[in-house]
Amino acid sequence: MKQFVLGLAASLLMTAAHAEPTATGDLGLVIERATGSVLLVDQSDRAALARIEGLGDLSHASLVYSPDERFAYVFGRDGGLTKVDIVTRQIAKRVVQAGNAIGGAISDEGTLVAVSNYEPGGVRVFDAVTLDLVADIPTGSKTIGLVDAPGRRFVFTMWDTGETWIADFARGTDPQITKITGMGKNPYDALITANGRTYITGLFGQDGLTALDLWADTPEPIRVLPGYGRGQQEMPVYKMPHLEGWAHTGAEFVLPAVGHHQVLWVDADTLTETGRTQTYGQPVFAMARPDGRQVWVNFAHPLNDTIQVIDTVSKQVIHEFKPGPAVLHMEFTPRGHEVWISVRDANKIMVYDTHSFEKLREIPADSPSGIFFTARAHRTGL
Repeated sequence: MKQFVLGLAASLLMTAAHAEPTATGDLGLVIERATGSVLLVDQSDRAALARIEGLGDLSHASLVYSPDERFAYVFGRDGGLTKVDIVTRQIAKRVVQAGNAIGGAISDEGTLVAVSNYEPGGVRVFDAVTLDLVADIPTGSKTIGLVDAPGRRFVFTMWDTGETWIADFARGTDPQITKITGMGKNPYDALITANGRTYITGLFGQDGLTALDLWADTPEPIRVLPGYGRGQQEMPVYKMPHLEGWAHTGAEFVLPAVGHHQVLWVDADTLTETGRTQTYGQPVFAMARPDGRQVWVNFAHPLNDTIQVIDTVSKQVIHEFKPGPAVLHMEFTPRGHEVWISVRDANKIMVYDTHSFEKLREIPADSPSGIFFTARAHRTGL
């Protein structure tokens, strides 16, 4: 018996010694929107490692990661929720949970995955391991701006009713729901700060934005920039700006303006305007380099071939370039030395140095859109 145990231990040690270790901290996934696939990429090698197919309609897709960075949960436009194992490079589980979905979130301890839906509306919450349905929260409205908040909570907003709900799962799988009314007309997207305190939703049906202080015992709507845009000629909105692509530069938020060629600067403490920067086009994403010194901005059609870089001290554009047709998304490496840019109509991901602005690599991809590095697993609201 002793000899058997020693032999088994030696066998296990030999297996472990010869196993290929897999580290996920340097990896990421790129949405290939036209083909229902995701591309696994390596930051350090600036290379594609594998393509994982069969994820359905990814025309407006996003994803979140498990705390151990092994699994990605991909939210498809067709209502599909797909769990992808980036270690084995295959789909681990897939469910079609609605007719039309618009993003999702994972709880702070990684056990629950929530999806917000246009059709039939509402939010559905799933077990992160099995993808079994845990809770169904009907809202009677298209639901947008779903984010995770500390304490096993999800926060989301209704396009039709102008309400924000907080679903608290701290006591189990039957959530306690807090409803905040009067958020504004037609909220279209939302963000949450990294400390989980401030939730801001953009408004399409009226000027300005609305914030909530989630640390308050009873959060109440706070109007932010209620008059921006008044007295100016409004332009057609070709693509709604994404507040997930907001910038927090330390003391200020930088937000894309709806229907205007501007980004808006807001004091992070007082939520009052501190400035505006004129931009090349209507901003879609305004994203801060991780150190907060730069904000990179891309734009809506038909001006979506261009990137502008804004210095956050001077609030001036310091660099402008054209990566190619249909720049859809940007993602910084965790320390911000590089930025990866998806150029859909060139079928490429382009990698740039954020200090010299030199292009470092082009990676072929099939109609790439969202780029998501695994460092997101450790950040609230991403």
